[in-house]
Amino acid sequence: MDFGNFHPPTTGELISFVFLVTSVAIAVIVISEKRSPYKTVAWVLALVLLPIIGLIFYLIFGQEYRKQKIFSRKGLKNLGDVRSMTSRQLRKLHKGEFLLPPAAMEKERIINLLLNNSYSLLTTGNRLRILNNGQKTFNALFAALENARHHIHLEYYIIDNDETGKRLKEILIRKSLEGVEVRLIIDDVGSWGLGRRYLRELKDAGVEIFPFMEVRFPRLTGRVNFRNHRKIAIIDGEVGFTGGINLADRYVKGLEGVGPWRDTHLQIEGDAVACLQVVFTADWFFVKKENLSGPEYFKPFTDLPGTAVQISASGPDSDWESIGQAFFAAIAGAQKEVFVVTPYLMPPPQILSAIKTAALGGVDVRLLIPEFSDARIPKWCSFSFVEELLEAGVRIYFYQKGFVHSKLIMVDGVFSSVGTANLDFRSLETNFEVNAFIYDEAFTRELVRYFKTDLRSSREIKLAEWRNRPTLDKFRESLAHMVSPIL
Repeated sequence: MDFGNFHPPTTGELISFVFLVTSVAIAVIVISEKRSPYKTVAWVLALVLLPIIGLIFYLIFGQEYRKQKIFSRKGLKNLGDVRSMTSRQLRKLHKGEFLLPPAAMEKERIINLLLNNSYSLLTTGNRLRILNNGQKTFNALFAALENARHHIHLEYYIIDNDETGKRLKEILIRKSLEGVEVRLIIDDVGSWGLGRRYLRELKDAGVEIFPFMEVRFPRLTGRVNFRNHRKIAIIDGEVGFTGGINLADRYVKGLEGVGPWRDTHLQIEGDAVACLQVVFTADWFFVKKENLSGPEYFKPFTDLPGTAVQISASGPDSDWESIGQAFFAAIAGAQKEVFVVTPYLMPPPQILSAIKTAALGGVDVRLLIPEFSDARIPKWCSFSFVEELLEAGVRIYFYQKGFVHSKLIMVDGVFSSVGTANLDFRSLETNFEVNAFIYDEAFTRELVRYFKTDLRSSREIKLAEWRNRPTLDKFRESLAHMVSPIL
């Protein structure tokens, strides 16, 4: 045999071969996991066409922890109580013994769905306040923190070390030194810039702080993909806050190059606060393995008249994509109108189909999204869905007075959703999120009034205009659309 022309492979060729074999093997794994066809195709293309980059992205962003069940709630005391209460509510609903307000009776299917898919108890003894911008939100939140007597529980995706973050730190230190229990969960990616000094000052004052899914090299892998996007504040088990607003100056001062930051938050007093507390204590158990229970944390349900609310949390720790399923049910069941505000429009196929079907069926469907965004690729992804929605008769508005970051849904004048989940793949399938689902005509009417005010600060996009946009814009939007299922 003639080995004269044989040349051993170079290091680069060996590395490329190993990456290619590994990528093909992972592609086989992705296919066998039976993900949605859109995600499967996107990942296989990324792994085969860009083996090195695709492999790195898969290791960081592609792992499915919902199926792996790594977020165990085993040992959480409150979970059994919530499940038994949910079973009782379901029995009462099925027997017609649950005295629902008229708005809730119209959307009973959603109530039943959320009881089944996320143990989301229906509460009626609630008083809600819409906080229509960052300044109102911070004023209300910081006033409630100042009045804390027993405990403060905070869980946020972003806390910045700016004027807002420093004001928060000062209040938490002072309340902790006064003897108030202060617990804080931060997302380890969203709040990466806080700095050790900021955290040390809080810890030295007795504040308990834990990062959610700490991300540190070399243990990065898929942890960076599953972020805690929740915004929760609970004071003494009596007052709660949730919505789209993080703790950062941008919600008051805006952002350079984007403009004012338009967002919406919710203040809750009443029985639904205990449901927010359930979400926080479950996450606290995950980060510290400590059970928080008792009347000092969970006020007994009153069943008093008031606004009907369900608090639902979803993420890799839940069996179902509960918030996404509720969005689908609300839109698919709409009779008259569907109004949606979202900063990122990348709906999963089933929700995209529900939106188009509702519009084609004669429902007044309107979407409000930003024209100016804080993230370029998600903006292009959002724009890539515009044409097919316009073709179905959906009316789409681009917000002009800065960046709209609210996450709102209003249906038929009786049902609404305020929370942390965007109408995109990441929020509905990957992130840890929490939303308040509200069944009340007066509340929904107020939310719709704010929505229509924002429409006056927007421009409606027409199909002919959109089709005539530059070819380069269409091409980059098409590229972004192709990868949107894995962003």
